[in-house]
Amino acid sequence: MTTLGLSTEIVDAEVRKRAVARFREAGIVLPTFAQLSDPAAIPGEIQSALAEIDPDAPHPLNLFRVHWYNAADRHGRVEVPGYVWLPPELTTVRAPILVALGQRFPMIEAHKVLAAYACLAPRILTGQFDPSSHRAVWPSTGNYCRGGVAISRIMQCRGVAVLPEGMSAERFRWLERWVADPADIIKTPGSESNVKEIYDECARLDAEPDTIIFNQFREFGNHLGHWLCTGRALEHVYEHARTKRAGLRLRAFVSATGSAGTIAAGDHLKEAFGASIVAVEAQQCPTLLYNGFGEHNIQGIGDKHVPFIHNVHNTDFVVGISDRSTDSLDLLFNHPEGHGYLRDRRGLSEAQVRALSGFGFSGIANVLAAIKLARYLDLGPDDAIVTVATDGSAMYGSERDKALGRRFDGRFDRIAAAETFGEHLAGMGTDHLLETTHVDRTRMFNLGYFTWVEQQGVSLPEFSARRDPGFWAGLRELLPQWDEMIVAFNRETGAKG
Repeated sequence: MTTLGLSTEIVDAEVRKRAVARFREAGIVLPTFAQLSDPAAIPGEIQSALAEIDPDAPHPLNLFRVHWYNAADRHGRVEVPGYVWLPPELTTVRAPILVALGQRFPMIEAHKVLAAYACLAPRILTGQFDPSSHRAVWPSTGNYCRGGVAISRIMQCRGVAVLPEGMSAERFRWLERWVADPADIIKTPGSESNVKEIYDECARLDAEPDTIIFNQFREFGNHLGHWLCTGRALEHVYEHARTKRAGLRLRAFVSATGSAGTIAAGDHLKEAFGASIVAVEAQQCPTLLYNGFGEHNIQGIGDKHVPFIHNVHNTDFVVGISDRSTDSLDLLFNHPEGHGYLRDRRGLSEAQVRALSGFGFSGIANVLAAIKLARYLDLGPDDAIVTVATDGSAMYGSERDKALGRRFDGRFDRIAAAETFGEHLAGMGTDHLLETTHVDRTRMFNLGYFTWVEQQGVSLPEFSARRDPGFWAGLRELLPQWDEMIVAFNRETGAKG
């Protein structure tokens, strides 16, 4: 199970010893998962030192910003994670939709940096990764590989990004600034939906002895980091919203499947509040909905497979969203004519309009799925839906230009803004929505066999063990054990940051 990131034993003492020496020399201190879930627990001297550190610099102390509680300027810390309460004037449904903002995370302005830390740190603690000689390979459709490269650079090791060639130009420009060598950006054929091609390239790289693959789709650190840190952050968002509206109930958590890391927060929210868990995928590539395939542009939710770390037996709904909607609403939310329409005709305040720039493509998809669910369940003003915006619109300027030409013939005016609102918000229906039965969940679970057992070499017992709810509950015992190992590791390095 070490290949799945589940070890709490020291696998190679010599490798760990070299990592201790490397971190001592570089002054790297590792935050515990408890500190990332509750940054108030971060030592005062580190919090004071952070005030002088650029959140976008490859500085070791920025590891202590890998949490949801960064201020809007990404320098300070806030008591409640940044979120947007979407009004019915925009969503056209009565239920409040609360969207946590991933763009406040350091270095990459996306919460995938949390997943990268949660995958790499345990491998270093257990002597499975040698920062002095190993390459960390990060397969991704965009943000996770950026997070992996950022965390790798901070931890004084070489990070390699593997991602489809069709991803946004902004992703590649960021990578070009951060990698040690241009060869460490590996472009695979296709676009968002071409995950198999990423796996094939990783299989080639894995044959090289100095390479460790951090496959976010099967690394349980990804699941656990989000279960604890994102789950508690969203609980805090909901509790804060409840102070504004007495009697508010948390009805659902909505998340695009992607690598199935973020959706683990739903397990936390279901146990705490009974919230339903809603998985979102692209209508053009409806894997969970229809065992389907295809291609789409909702960047950040790679599909055509069921991630190994997706607890599908705990999924209550699956919702398909069209990339036509996300492309179009990205323009509405970021174009001056769209802003004018939303202010003048829909009655949004200037602050509410500006907040929409915090939603990237997958965030918009999450919001649309929340709207579909609210319509399907006929939710009222006391029924809250919580979701996340993994990143903001800054990663999609080049895609916006493409959509302007592809969908609007190069012109986006008030009429186009009104048509966009009418079709993709006011006109949102309840099609491509599945309320799952036991049979549906079993079908989705079984679909994963073909990727993980037949293609990726996971043993059948390891694959089948995930049917048991106790398997997922048992994983959580790793977190306090990893934290104890982090404290011991930091003690050995003697680093103060």
